[in-house]
Amino acid sequence: MSDKGKKDKRSHESRKEAQHSLKEKRKLKKAKKEATS
Repeated sequence: MSDKGKKDKRSHESRKEAQHSLKEKRKLKKAKKEATS
């Protein structure tokens, strides 16, 4: 049972990380666009 809890927490963390990196990528893309224009 404790293992499952650990796994759920880990997957939740990784999901948060993925979302964060996605936001960062979007920010970078936007910044690049503004820099070129």
